[in-house]
Amino acid sequence: MTGLVLYLATVLIWGSTWIAITYQLGVVDPAVSIAHRFMLAALLMFAWLLLRRESVYLSSRQLIFVVIQALCLFCINYFFVYLAEGLITSGLVALVFSNIVIFNIIFSAMFLRTPMAPMVLFGALLGLCGVVTLFWPELGELSLTDQAFAGLFYSLIGTVLASLGNMAAAMNVREQVPVLVTNAWGMFIGASCMYGFALVQGATITIDPTLAYLGSLAFLSVFGSIAAFWCYITLIGRIGADRAGYVNLLIPVVAILISTLLEGYQWTVLSVAGLTLILAGNYLVMRTSRA
Repeated sequence: MTGLVLYLATVLIWGSTWIAITYQLGVVDPAVSIAHRFMLAALLMFAWLLLRRESVYLSSRQLIFVVIQALCLFCINYFFVYLAEGLITSGLVALVFSNIVIFNIIFSAMFLRTPMAPMVLFGALLGLCGVVTLFWPELGELSLTDQAFAGLFYSLIGTVLASLGNMAAAMNVREQVPVLVTNAWGMFIGASCMYGFALVQGATITIDPTLAYLGSLAFLSVFGSIAAFWCYITLIGRIGADRAGYVNLLIPVVAILISTLLEGYQWTVLSVAGLTLILAGNYLVMRTSRA
């Protein structure tokens, strides 16, 4: 599968998961919903690996990075994202989360010794300006209440953790552990931790039998977790976490396009300007050769 296909698949799938997450909120505790999502995905991946008689063995060194990836990418970060979406709009959460592209560049330089290419950094900043422009109306309507601040803070914590999870994923790729194996173990560990956390907090392990909840759970597990994470982590291995992170700037664009079709989103001069800046930043990032 080419890098372009991996890139587009990640953007299109994750761009649609933001609205799917909203159907998970309400009846079931957020921690339990996250655990359901990743446990279902993990079991499906383990079943696939066993059917193909592929090894799921991990060395002690590999397990360390898989656990870090599990906690940061498949567990705690999502808990904060779900909390944030209960306090502020999904668009604003996506806006904050798009800053992962900057954290990926910084952490890649710190932990992976990836050269911080000026053009990649400039393209990322240009894209961030585009995301801010795209969501400027929502920012203008944001009331600086304790609830809004809490939502933005939770979003930022989730973003930093997800970026650290990207670094662990990059280390797993360097160790040449198959992506499906690391994701299966990572999601299983992450889901198990979330079930434990939910029980400690007094939450009930339950499920919402409605079609909206079950349908969004299936979509988030199969596409949002198995397919998209496989594409994204494979992409990290091919082009680096710094450049792969740019998908998170295109994801809000897909979310807006979906909103246009399903919710009647009205495009404005700011919307078009924001989209233009994002695409320009994407061009600069992806045309820059890795050192």
